Amino acid sequence: MLELSRIRGGIWEGVILSPELPRVEVLHLGQALEGLGAERLAEGKWRLSLPIPAEVLSDGVQTFLVRDLESDEIVERFSIVTGVPLEQDLRAEIDLLRAELDMLKRAFRRHCAEAEG
Repeated sequence: MLELSRIRGGIWEGVILSPELPRVEVLHLGQALEGLGAERLAEGKWRLSLPIPAEVLSDGVQTFLVRDLESDEIVERFSIVTGVPLEQDLRAEIDLLRAELDMLKRAFRRHCAEAEG
């Protein structure tokens, strides 16, 4: 079980609870990334760290999966979002959501007014 996950200085770090050295890998687009390290912090607590390779970063959303090799279960996901085009897409999507919310508010108010009258 992952207790903490963060990216600092281009290095992903996660704290995982495991009685022994965890057997995990970090996947990007189905490929295991090299350089995953583990450091024991305390009894049953390990810090995992992985330098994020520059070659996997590009415009858009890059998703990484932390997979337990024993259970084949995904124990964590983290994403990196980059690029100006994506920022514009997100702003357009937020504007659309705001417009739809305003429409729903007006319809709800109209419904309430009709129900009272």
